[in-house]
Amino acid sequence: MQSESKMHAIVTLFRLLWIINGVAGAIFNVAQLQWTLKNQNGSIQIPAAGPPSHAHLDLANAGIITEPLLGINDFTQRWIIDDNWTYTADLLPFTRTLDPEENQATFLVFYGIDTVANISVGGHPVAWVNNQFRQYTFDISAFIAAPSSGDSNLTVSLQSAYHYALNVSTRPDAEHFPGNGGFEYPGIFPWVRKVASDFGWDWGPAFVPVGIYKPAYIVILASSTNHSAVQTGTPPISPSHPAMDDVSGPIWVDESSIDIYKAGQSFSVPPDQKADWVVNVTLALRSAVSVPKSVLTLSFPELNLTSEPFDIADIPIATNESFWMTVTWSIPDSVPQRWYPHNLGTPKLYNLSVILATPGDSSSTSLVNFVTRTGFRTIELAQTRYSQADVEQRGITPGDQWHFKINGRAFYSLGTNIIPFDPFYARMSTDRVRWVLQSAVKSGQNMVRVWGGGIYQPSSSSVAGGGYDFYSICDELGILAWSELIFSDALYPINDFMLETIEPEVRQNVRRVNRHPSNVQWAGGNEIEGIVTSTNRSVENGIHFLNEFVTLFEHFLHDVVVSETHSVPYTDCSTTKGVLSLDPYVLRFDNGTQGEIYGNGERYNYDASKAFDYTTFPVSRFMNEFGFHSMPSFYTWEEVLTSPDDFSFNSTVVMSREHHPPAGSLAFPNPNAPKGQRQMTVAVELWLPTPDTADTNQTFAQWCYSTQIFQTMTMVSQVAWYRHGAGKGENNLGALVWQLNDIWQGVSWSSVEYSGRWKVLQYGLTGIFAPVIIYPFWTAANETLQTLVISDRWEDVEGSAQLTWYDWLGRPLDTTSYNFTVPTLNNSVLLEASGLNTILPIGKDAADVWLLLNITAEVDGRTVTNEQYFTPTSLANAHLVDPEISVARGQDLTFTLSAKGGVAAWTWIDHPSGTVGIFVDKDTGVPSNGFYLIPGIDRTLSFVLNAALSRVAEPDVSDFVRREGLTTGIAADEVIEPQTQRIAENCDESAPGVRGGTVGLPAPRRLYRVLVVNTHRIPELDFTNMRGGTMVLCAVPRCLLVKMAHNNTWRASHHENNIRARAHYREGANASSRQFKARANTTRRARAHYREGTIAPSRQFKARANTTRWTMHVTNNEMGRRVPPPTTICLDHAVEATTTRELEKSSSRPPAIRKGRRRHYNFWTLSAFAALAVRARARMAPIIFRSPPGLRDLFIDFVDRRMVVGFACRRDHQ
Repeated sequence: MQSESKMHAIVTLFRLLWIINGVAGAIFNVAQLQWTLKNQNGSIQIPAAGPPSHAHLDLANAGIITEPLLGINDFTQRWIIDDNWTYTADLLPFTRTLDPEENQATFLVFYGIDTVANISVGGHPVAWVNNQFRQYTFDISAFIAAPSSGDSNLTVSLQSAYHYALNVSTRPDAEHFPGNGGFEYPGIFPWVRKVASDFGWDWGPAFVPVGIYKPAYIVILASSTNHSAVQTGTPPISPSHPAMDDVSGPIWVDESSIDIYKAGQSFSVPPDQKADWVVNVTLALRSAVSVPKSVLTLSFPELNLTSEPFDIADIPIATNESFWMTVTWSIPDSVPQRWYPHNLGTPKLYNLSVILATPGDSSSTSLVNFVTRTGFRTIELAQTRYSQADVEQRGITPGDQWHFKINGRAFYSLGTNIIPFDPFYARMSTDRVRWVLQSAVKSGQNMVRVWGGGIYQPSSSSVAGGGYDFYSICDELGILAWSELIFSDALYPINDFMLETIEPEVRQNVRRVNRHPSNVQWAGGNEIEGIVTSTNRSVENGIHFLNEFVTLFEHFLHDVVVSETHSVPYTDCSTTKGVLSLDPYVLRFDNGTQGEIYGNGERYNYDASKAFDYTTFPVSRFMNEFGFHSMPSFYTWEEVLTSPDDFSFNSTVVMSREHHPPAGSLAFPNPNAPKGQRQMTVAVELWLPTPDTADTNQTFAQWCYSTQIFQTMTMVSQVAWYRHGAGKGENNLGALVWQLNDIWQGVSWSSVEYSGRWKVLQYGLTGIFAPVIIYPFWTAANETLQTLVISDRWEDVEGSAQLTWYDWLGRPLDTTSYNFTVPTLNNSVLLEASGLNTILPIGKDAADVWLLLNITAEVDGRTVTNEQYFTPTSLANAHLVDPEISVARGQDLTFTLSAKGGVAAWTWIDHPSGTVGIFVDKDTGVPSNGFYLIPGIDRTLSFVLNAALSRVAEPDVSDFVRREGLTTGIAADEVIEPQTQRIAENCDESAPGVRGGTVGLPAPRRLYRVLVVNTHRIPELDFTNMRGGTMVLCAVPRCLLVKMAHNNTWRASHHENNIRARAHYREGANASSRQFKARANTTRRARAHYREGTIAPSRQFKARANTTRWTMHVTNNEMGRRVPPPTTICLDHAVEATTTRELEKSSSRPPAIRKGRRRHYNFWTLSAFAALAVRARARMAPIIFRSPPGLRDLFIDFVDRRMVVGFACRRDHQ
């Protein structure tokens, strides 16, 4: 009945829309249909959300799997990758609204299918597709009118992208490429047009998702020109529901390109800054009627500027293919205000109105009517040779330029690299992306690089099925976006069947992005030039692979890109040696002169002893990648770790999320993870005090923090070095740190964690990306200290500097002041000194002192400051003291930190779990955290909450945790507790408020330990007449309703249609006990529990195998899982056994009871075991066990700890 009611409602909605529009066209979001998902053999068939979605997400919503990002699900859910999945929707709610007498043109529009699929409508095959990055439009008019054999379905049958790529790579015409080992799924991602990192990378998982990951629509066009089109946003539009942006005419805009550039400008011809602007508008039209004569009019309302009508050639009926039309409009240079990145000017945007209409007077009919947001700017990539005058007069090292110019002026590019925001594109939101980009802006960045192994980022959610906003936010915030075609870290085939799908992919995305003034260039891919030149030098017949690279990146992709845009440059690769010639386009490769500088560079050096050795830093015109990895915060680990044992630096689950160096195979856990962990460990031990506390959680939290401190120290040092190169012979004008964001909760190079929490690095970048900075360059080899002031301003900057030596007790020892003037894009030397004895304050040892460096300057009419620190020896050797920090907390989320006992290096305050935001200096508003706190110089910070992303709207100031710098790690009164609701003395009050995302913590006196998994609040727990301890087990969060009856029966209320928990399906049947055993053994062997670098004994293997076998899957609601509704099950005390041997006779005995254990258990215990066994074999519903308090340890031992939601005891029971 519910299903019929829903269908009736959908039909009514469609009919209403159809009546409103009359015979005019309309656009319908197919997500409004009822969708199902099934696997190839039909053993799984579940309701699905409809586009946009992925199979993983729908399986999680149905309860088949848990949140993919939990625990080791990237390993345990690999079976999804090996299967084929089919999405099906009944079109009857749509087709019943159609007038059979009308012959409307009907189109099916997919903005993104991931990846390989057969599409059918009404039983008729429509298309086979194999490219995740393409938009597809199909004329389905005939299929809708005449369905086959009563089939009314829209069906999308998705093939495993992994197996498809395997098959393609074994074709007779598929050649083998040396070095294409891959990161996890080996050697196959170049053969399928899909996100490369979906197959695994050294910072992320390999879920290889499939699905209709972007919105899809049915578009009906009117059969006449009698109805004017309503005004829409930028085409192709992708409204979020059917009543928005309806099409009201006979023409549908399938693609649009808005390209604004200077007259005469091209890829090889730089713009004349005084020339007129050219507004180039290109539209791809699908038309249901022939329009013999029409005109196109453009206007910018804010400028009171309207073009003359452009006559358009006859528009034919175009349903199978698009009809293309282009107009160009010249605008004087002085009319519009130019768009600039936020740190160099104002990111000015304008609304461009486009109207295509039939000619006439006031009764004319508009066929197309839309408004788009764009801006005026020129962007160049200077790659030509420096002149002899530059070499002689400016001291430039001979070679080629490699930097960007905005509106004709060279500038310093400060920024980071962006990877995909989530393994599952369909669940990304604009709020999450906006926060990441705002974080970039708040830290002083003016450029982000969209990495070429990920996804083409969308314009906005309403354009071409974007799903979320990206380029539109960059336009608004004033941050440049370096864009790349999706090719990365491998040699790529040039077979015709590959090029045939790549060409429309590239054209569609370049056209779509053209209108965004934030786009700075198109690079052909990521790091491939270096791979192919190395292959050319090291492999026999390596020239063959170099020639193939030239064919694809120098010719094919170059020609496609420059034919679609005049406004932005093209480069063959992110990291490149540059060009020999722009016209014709000829790459340089290794054809250079010794001592000259070409192209750009990157640096990854994991030898921590070289972290601050400037002789190991590249001398480059531009650095587009450099980084070092670190742990995420303790709070972020809480989001995915489900057992207290996991909260350890070298625990199995933590190690499983260390993908550097990559496995290069499907081995699990990553056999190379110890090397990556060791790199972080050695770095901390070499440069910082080694974390060591009495509590394992605190030690783990401190290790996480310390890896972030080292990451910050080495990245800040590199940024300063590259920035100072603007005034050196290399004329370095770019530093892009790897990386900005995270794709999941794990070890990575990011500065912003998956949830949006800032790492220490993000605050460090705020300081080193400031417009004017001071930095001490220390060369330990010759004991030389050079202190510079560096500016990226277009004008000279004047200011003052102060250098003060302190001891670790916070006593000032020596102060020197300076006045300075820094020329444009240059630096000035404040201090040069050699010999540690002359540099240090008289009579002081290097371990006893440190130097505080401050500057103040006037920039753009405002006062800016910068603060940096110099320690003449490693902090691991410094004579640090207990700083005795105190915190005064204000109710307005302000915090005043004071040090009483000494200097606290890298003082840090952390916001609680469930909150997203940043700390800013109370006076300046500049982001601030991770600083040196000095006695007598208090710091007052305000926490700025991001309400859109925070689950906790009003955080308690007492939940904010401070760190005592690097001395004792965590302050005695600042113990990091898991973010569960505090346990009150009366468990009747505390237990109903159990919250998720935590680990075990010591309970107050006379209260038992609480173990909590990642679930949200469990409502309406009734502890009436409770005796002893109460343990709550929950497999389905947020739907548990328990009543404890007086007759000692247990009732668990749980959704009627809850899908049974799947015992791993094999060929359509439930797994037998033998298959269970096989799966358990496989897991047992695969998971080598690393304990302090060694493999765990067989007993631990067996315990983990059994745990896996009997796991009740718990959902992490914080990841957005929708919980199914409950059913009811009653369990009574039917078990009368009094010994374990009697219980062993039952086929349902729990795994923790093993032969040989002779201990007797009472009636309550056996009842609990029986209930657990029954539920594990049945539906894995919630259960509550009640027992005397003395049995607490027994329950904890025998029940999978990852399932325990709460355990509490009344005060009056021991």
